[in-house]
Amino acid sequence: MKKFILTMLLTSVLGMSLIGCGSKEAATNSTKSSDSKELTVYTARSESLNNLVISNFEKDTGIKVNLVVAGTGELQKRVKSEKDNPLGDILWAADETMLSSSKELFMEYVSPEDVNMEEKFKNKSGYFTPCFADPTVFIVNKNLIGDIKVQGFKDLLNPALKGKIAFGDPTSSSSAFQSLMAMLYDMGKDGDPMSNEAWEFVDKFLANLDGKMASSSGQLHKSVADGEYPVGLTWEDPAANYIKNGAPVEVVFPKEGAIFPGESVQIIKGCKNAENAKKFVDYLLSEKIQNAVGTELTVRPLRKGAKLASYMIPLDKIKITPNYDEKWVTENKDKVTAKFNEHIEKVK
Repeated sequence: MKKFILTMLLTSVLGMSLIGCGSKEAATNSTKSSDSKELTVYTARSESLNNLVISNFEKDTGIKVNLVVAGTGELQKRVKSEKDNPLGDILWAADETMLSSSKELFMEYVSPEDVNMEEKFKNKSGYFTPCFADPTVFIVNKNLIGDIKVQGFKDLLNPALKGKIAFGDPTSSSSAFQSLMAMLYDMGKDGDPMSNEAWEFVDKFLANLDGKMASSSGQLHKSVADGEYPVGLTWEDPAANYIKNGAPVEVVFPKEGAIFPGESVQIIKGCKNAENAKKFVDYLLSEKIQNAVGTELTVRPLRKGAKLASYMIPLDKIKITPNYDEKWVTENKDKVTAKFNEHIEKVK
């Protein structure tokens, strides 16, 4: 009997020892996961923005970033196809409007830095964190414009600008489409982009284009900087970059209002490096990075009081189109482009 009891005690102690080892191993694996020094970022952002952010993040945190660069659509498909076994941690592409219908693919996270962002660009959904923006603007060649005033969309109807406005095709250029939407919202009755007043203005604008539309959005802003056109409708980044490099151009935000979509960053749900992903989101909103982007690049930071280079216009000097609804625009893009085609046929 004593031998039996002794055997049972030894077995019990051995079992507890094994359980302890197992618990220690599990804890070690868990710690290994949370202490990971890697992060995989899927990005559709510009090379200059990627380079500035990633190099600083790696240096400041010691976390190695595996960067996967591709188009927004391709990366969205990748995140969806990997939903049961995510290979990425961060999707740095698109925005809330484009991604809201697939919110289940992302982890809920609001950075503690969110309180420092401009009110219009806070993370209100809990999933999508706006960090930078690329608003619609006019690019004006100061050597060619002379005494012609260009402050808003109404000024583009000036007969002196007939055939002298660089504008892309909204049916094939995303930046031209954004410019068209800014025009429709700003000139529509009560901010309605599908109102008769909005499209009547488009008819007048198209007539003043005199049938000229740029085939490439990249060539459009270049044609103004090179002196082929006195004014063009584009987005801020390339226009501000010309100023940065000394070209005789200026950036004009339409006085009626500019479209100001906030480019966001998202943490992929079920990712392998969630804690590092949170650190990355925090870092994008940090004072250091928002100031660095605002002073060194031509992408617009969204943090309150972010420093800006002299070639960037302060946010408080810009009127943002008040009624712009990016979700509606996304859902009705085909309807808008079809209507645009109808109206351009009228002026041919």
